[in-house]
Amino acid sequence: MFLSLEYAKQLDKEDSLYRFREEFYIKPNSIYMDGNSLGLLSKRAERTLLESLNDWKEHGIDGWTKGKHPWFFLSERLGEMMAPLVGAAADEVIVTGSTTVNLHQLVATFYKPEGKKSKILADELTFPSDIYALHSQLRIHGFDPDTHLIRVKSRDGRFLEEKDIIEAMTDEIALIILPTVLYRSGQILDMKRLTAEANKRGILIGFDGCHSIGAIPHSFSEWGVDFAYWCNYKHLNGGPGSVGGLYVNKKHFGTAPGLAGWFGSKKEKQFDMEHSLTPAESAGAYQIGTPHVLSIAPLLGALEIFAEAGIENIREKSLRINRFLMDLLEQELSDMGFIIGNPQDDVSRGGHVSLEHKEAARICKALKENGIIPDFRAPNIIRLAPVALYTSYSEVWEVVQVLKKIMVEKQYEKFENEREVVA
Repeated sequence: MFLSLEYAKQLDKEDSLYRFREEFYIKPNSIYMDGNSLGLLSKRAERTLLESLNDWKEHGIDGWTKGKHPWFFLSERLGEMMAPLVGAAADEVIVTGSTTVNLHQLVATFYKPEGKKSKILADELTFPSDIYALHSQLRIHGFDPDTHLIRVKSRDGRFLEEKDIIEAMTDEIALIILPTVLYRSGQILDMKRLTAEANKRGILIGFDGCHSIGAIPHSFSEWGVDFAYWCNYKHLNGGPGSVGGLYVNKKHFGTAPGLAGWFGSKKEKQFDMEHSLTPAESAGAYQIGTPHVLSIAPLLGALEIFAEAGIENIREKSLRINRFLMDLLEQELSDMGFIIGNPQDDVSRGGHVSLEHKEAARICKALKENGIIPDFRAPNIIRLAPVALYTSYSEVWEVVQVLKKIMVEKQYEKFENEREVVA
């Protein structure tokens, strides 16, 4: 079947999520394809941020317990709103910290080396910040990261084989940290299978959900995942620097936080100001400091949209619109040196298309000059993310036509083939 603009427009008419485009600030004469790095601002997120500013304005210190969005239980309230997106009970999720801060907290809490069972298992394709944190934690425990951080190798530089990960789960592994979705290729790891294999071996396992939260459904509690952590500024549209989230399976409630702070207190004890911490009997125990209210407030509005749209519906459209993009790329650009470097099957593909080309950095600059906002990842990847809540099929068609024009006219040749300071 030949894919045309008319067909794209027909898909837009049939799209049950199309109405949510009106919820977002979409820049005229521009097509945003970078929602897997930073989601667009929604009108509801703006509203709840302004409401929280007004709470401060009107109530001052009494904003802790008064106003539209009282601050004292704000992290718990957002944890309850976010729990359906990760497949967890409300008390297993808390909105706090940042991705790396939460990873430090969770490793400090659950990494308990004993005898030869002292190594941490990760992978060579994961986001660098996770590796930095794991190096740091190993050094704190007196171990050499070169010997005690085991990184599963990729066979092709794009994907990981679950079989290889499972084979690396030896009796020397004390903890496993893996991504839910690989940030370059968009591969979804089989979290259920990996968790079951780790549990069989008595190894705790945690997942970095940064590239999956808000894009795919999860069932962390059902799968028995021990813990997870993620950012909220990508698919969840929480804003730049938005406060992160973490999940702890309730079977671990009562485990003392490795990094203790007053906001991990049991709420009724928090203002007793005792020097002996009484941790919350929930994921709230793993908070450290006071919530960043003005960086958390936009999530209140953003998550309202997810509750209305439904994560299953979001995933269904995401799969369909990304398939449309891949089919268009093959139809229009098959002889121009591009390789689609993400999984082709729906089960294994996350929320973006990973397009490889030797001139990727230059092509990204040309796309931006033409009003298309992509994402570059070294050494040769153009990430394109049609986001279910605000990207139309017609926009995807236009992106591919612009990309084709760039290649035919060699517009990219006027740029240096190196990334910008911020890729």
